[in-house]
Amino acid sequence: MLKFLLRTVMLAALAIPAVHAADEAPDVTIKNLTSEVIDIVKTDKAIQAGDQKRIQEVIETKVLKHFDFNKMTGSAVGRNWNSATPDQKAQLAREFQTLLVRSYSNALTQYKNQTIDVKPLKSAAGETDVTVKTEIKQPGTKPVPIDYDLIKQADGWKIYDVYVAGVSLVANYRDSFGQEIKANGIDGLIKSLHDKNTAKLAEKK
Repeated sequence: MLKFLLRTVMLAALAIPAVHAADEAPDVTIKNLTSEVIDIVKTDKAIQAGDQKRIQEVIETKVLKHFDFNKMTGSAVGRNWNSATPDQKAQLAREFQTLLVRSYSNALTQYKNQTIDVKPLKSAAGETDVTVKTEIKQPGTKPVPIDYDLIKQADGWKIYDVYVAGVSLVANYRDSFGQEIKANGIDGLIKSLHDKNTAKLAEKK
């Protein structure tokens, strides 16, 4: 289930490059910029061939700036986040980001002919924490609903959780993170994430 969730989230995230206008509505931004990354993936032969350097470049320039990994990590770690030191928080966020980026890298090479339908945003004026609803569509299959929780920051709207068919990406990690912390502490979770990321990197070599 987690692998499916990650793959679907990352494919859907192809539609969400970095926000350039801090005062632009999140649904309008997503809708207007959907074609940018999708067009790159459809036409870029290097990405289609699995060129990791090119994939990383697209991720860094089009995707990362639109996510709040600190908030995502804090939510995934849960109540244990408050007991972590600033250095531990920074390490956790870095390793969690790496974990998600590696999953996203794989999703880029799997993109075929999916399309993203962004629903009009239903929120009160002035809200700074909203949910943008979308659907990822592919011929021959039922649409998969994707909901994005976003928070408005000084440099634009940032995603801090994604729901695939009602299932939270962040919540999927909460139980396993909690179990690791209970057994081995915050440093144990950092080491576990680091080891997983290192192993995934070695597989690509």
